Parts: sequence; C-alpha cells; structure tokens
Amino acid sequence: MINSILDNDLYKFTMQQAVLKKYPDAQVTYQFNARRKAAINDAFKTRVEGVVNSLADLQLTSDESEFLSEKCHFLNPSYLGYLSQYRFNPDEVKIEWGDDLTTTNLNISGPWHRTILWEVPLMAILSESYFEKVDTNWTLDGQAEKAFDKAKHLTGHHIKFSDFGTRRRRSHDVQDIVVDNLICGSTDNSLMGTSNVYFAMKHGLRPIGTMAHEWIMGISALESLRHANRYALNGWNDVYQGSLGIALTDTFGTDAFFEDFDAILARLFDGVRHDSGDPFEFANKTVQFYKNINIPTKTKTIVFSDSLTVDKAVDLMIHCRKLGIGCAFGIGTHFTNDFFNSPALNMVIKLRSIAKSSSDPFVQVVKLSDDLGKATGDLDALRVAKYTFFGTPLDEN
Repeated sequence: MINSILDNDLYKFTMQQAVLKKYPDAQVTYQFNARRKAAINDAFKTRVEGVVNSLADLQLTSDESEFLSEKCHFLNPSYLGYLSQYRFNPDEVKIEWGDDLTTTNLNISGPWHRTILWEVPLMAILSESYFEKVDTNWTLDGQAEKAFDKAKHLTGHHIKFSDFGTRRRRSHDVQDIVVDNLICGSTDNSLMGTSNVYFAMKHGLRPIGTMAHEWIMGISALESLRHANRYALNGWNDVYQGSLGIALTDTFGTDAFFEDFDAILARLFDGVRHDSGDPFEFANKTVQFYKNINIPTKTKTIVFSDSLTVDKAVDLMIHCRKLGIGCAFGIGTHFTNDFFNSPALNMVIKLRSIAKSSSDPFVQVVKLSDDLGKATGDLDALRVAKYTFFGTPLDEN
C-alpha cells in the first residue's frame, strides 16, 4: 500500500525542510475529520493499524536520494541527509475507532519536522483500506481508458495540468495506472508532472508542489495571526530564494492574502494557487490585483486545485485566456478516485495546534478558506480568526 518513503506529496518534503530551518523546535498536533458519514468494520480497522505500523520500516534508498538531488535542486544536501535518517514513528499516531469515520478520533502529535510527513500517507491508507474492506463493489475496469481520455481532452485544449491525487486515491495501483495513462494521453507536454514524488521517479515526471495550508496555519500562531500570509511567504523566500514560487491564497480568505501580498512579494512569486471559493471570481480579483500594482498579468500564473474536473479546467482556461493570465491545474480525486456509484471519502487531516517548543504552551490554529464548509479548527479559535479577518463579533458562531 505504501512501499516508499517518497509515496507522498512533494510539498510535504519542501515544508519539512522549511520547518527544519525556521522552526526546528516546534511541537504540533493534527486532527482527522471525516466530512461525510462512512460506516467502517473491524477488517478495515485492522488493516489501517497494520499498514500504519509497517511505515516504520520505510527509509530513503540511495536511488531515491539521488533522484531528489538531481530533480529537486531546492532540497539541500543537509536536508537529504536528514531525510535519509528519517523513520516514521507509529507512536505519533493515535486512533480511537468509532463505528463510522465521522465518530473516529485520529490524532498525530510530536515535533513538527517529524510529524509533517504523516498526513498524506495516512489519508491514502484510510482510503485504500476503506475500498479494500468496506466498499468493495468496484473494479479497475476502464480506469486506464478513463485517464487516457481525460488527458487527451485536456491536451486538446492545450491545458497545463498535473496529478494531485495522492491523498484521496482509490489505491496505490489506481494512481499508478492513472499516471501511466495520463502520460500516454498527453502529446504536447501538457502534463507537467505529479505531486507524488514516488510516481514522479517511477514514471520520469517532474515532482510538483510548493506549500500547503499548514505552513501558514502554523506561522499564524508562531508569528502573527493577522499577517500570517506575509510572515509565511517571507519565511518561504528565506528558505527557497525564489524557487517554488506559487503562493497559496485562501488559508484566511483571499482578501486577507492580497492585503499581505505586497508588490515585492507579488513580483517575487511566480503566481498564486486557488483552493476554495469561486474560481472565476478569484481569477478576476487576481488579475485586477496585478494590474493595480503594474505587474503584467501575462508574466504570472494561477494554479487551480479545488475539486477540479476536466470540463471545469477547460472553462477556467478559457476564462483565464480572456483575462490574459497564465493558468495551470492540479487535478486530484477526479483522476485517482473516479468510480461509478462509489464516491471517494470526503476527509481531511489538518494542523490543530502548535507550540514554539516542548516547554511552550500549545496554541490552537485554524483554516478559514473562501468556502465556509472547509473551515477547520477549534470553535473558539475560529471565532477569534473570524473577528480578526472579517470583523465578525466574537459571540457569533
């Protein structure tokens, strides 16, 4: 199910390196949340626990280290040395099972630089185990053809896209089939790569990714809530010096992001990533923002990654071309868990709290997003964040 330490998304490794440089003593907790009911059984629970424990045996191989050194120039030798010594510690994961995923309590805790690698493989384990032990009324029939056809459709419109489907994939084998057939269906370099470093190595693709919400969420407690985006982007630049220049916009809402995204940062970063809210309105707002500070929009890119389908990507591409701004698409579940009458699990694992060190108190962190249904975190902490960014009275939910 998980046979390589690189069977993870690139942004986990890039954030791990950044955490090691900027916040090496930080301690964190993460919490699992299922957004939709999904009954589970004992076979599922046993399978998950067994695979989680097996991750302790994974380690970076010499071939994998060489791949990272050659293809990910932004990962420095000292970090690769750290990663070669890294081992998953299953004791960092605590699970209290319910009869349903919505009543299951799953938490991760420990040093930020260690626990940061758990989220993606854990979600992949939960998904694959569920479709192996609970929802079993499906087959692989047609998956190769479906992925090939999607790639052909995107390529036909000259759309730049990547596979972002690791976390909620149906299985390791499904993602392997999908990536292979996305390659076969892409004839003009439309396929930019995959977020999954293992499959990038296996299939000769470019690993794709920059940062996730947790980087900004953590910094909101360690540095500043009101200006978390500014601190996060400046810290990112301190580590990467202009590489990995796509800024995530929606952790505390797009308006708060653009308030912190000053002209220097806007020129430094190659573009922005949309992950919640109306993508067409976001594109309009982004173009107007760049115009207001005299940055040619044709030099910038919007990466869309929110619940995309190929048809939605085509519509957004047409819209962005009319606006005169570049665009690219990170497509996840629509690639790796698209099965008739067998929907993907709707789940997340998010940073819950953080402390500067083991001797400091924990502070609750939240994500607001541009979609109220995606907000996560402690209710009191959410009230404080909504007051800080939206002016919402503290006595309102």
